[in-house]
Amino acid sequence: MVSGGEGGGAPGTGADSPRAHGADMVIKVYSEDDTSRALEVPSDITARDVCQLLILKNHYVDDHSWTLFEQLTHTGLGRAIEDHELVMEVQSNWVMEEETKLYFRKNYAKYEFFKNPLEPRHLQFFCEFSNSDMYMSLTGKKISGAPTSYGFCFKPNKSGGTRDLKQLCADDEQSRTCWMTAIRLLKYGMQLYQNYMQPYQGRSGCSPLNITPMRRGCLRLNSHGSPITMANLAIHRSQSWFHHKISREEAQRLILQHGLVDGVFLVRDSQSNPKTFVLSLSHGLKIKHFQIVPLEDDGKLFYTLDDGHTRFTDLIQLVEFYQLNKGVLPCKLKHYCARIAL
Repeated sequence: MVSGGEGGGAPGTGADSPRAHGADMVIKVYSEDDTSRALEVPSDITARDVCQLLILKNHYVDDHSWTLFEQLTHTGLGRAIEDHELVMEVQSNWVMEEETKLYFRKNYAKYEFFKNPLEPRHLQFFCEFSNSDMYMSLTGKKISGAPTSYGFCFKPNKSGGTRDLKQLCADDEQSRTCWMTAIRLLKYGMQLYQNYMQPYQGRSGCSPLNITPMRRGCLRLNSHGSPITMANLAIHRSQSWFHHKISREEAQRLILQHGLVDGVFLVRDSQSNPKTFVLSLSHGLKIKHFQIVPLEDDGKLFYTLDDGHTRFTDLIQLVEFYQLNKGVLPCKLKHYCARIAL
């Protein structure tokens, strides 16, 4: 049986460890706002199984980008758990001294290297991986003291704190992505390609018919609680790609979490000019920001990215145009960033 319910963090513990119920166990999966849902699942469930349960339960499109993400709060580390990894084995390596959580989120860069192969030089690195996992630094230089903000490390299983970490850092995000991808390939080899190519077959205990919620509730994309109206000034607030009043830094963090794949984007309010908006877009493993300016012509309000050469009556029309046409942008809009709430 697989079931789900809502709840907060586990009080008095450093990690949300599984609680066994016979052949099943209870795991806790978090959203970006730190609300959580408890799931009673088989003890041999994989990360892909957990993602599939949430996808099926909430009628999401399985575009192969959903990920179970492991975050170590105290040491500022995180990694996307590979689809084939057993969740129970991952949690068995958690220690009480470290606050560790599982997040359900999208990562469009998950299998991007099969579409755009790496440079050969990144495949020449060798390390012993059997008793350690690779994490990326989520806190930049704050904890590790690394010379750049693009750090990653190897953490031995069941070790706590930073003492046993083998830390490395790259010059930029592109280099870090290449190195981490190459190491994933060295560690898991053909298994990653099988994860990518094999359509989800399901499992005997994890069909959508067997999912019984502990309490009523749903997983939904955040719409910021704004009602849909016909006014051009407000209609965009109902869209999942729009993020109300977030900073440039927060926009970059959200895009990074979703993966630096060409076309990952969001639209947000401008902090410097309250009457304008900003399109934040990933391209070439970098995040670029484009100002959306309102124009008034003959008593009508329009929005533009190119000084008025191309005009749109609302932001929805603008986004739909650039999803089909590159225009002045470096690439088309492909994948939007949305906050996931449990």
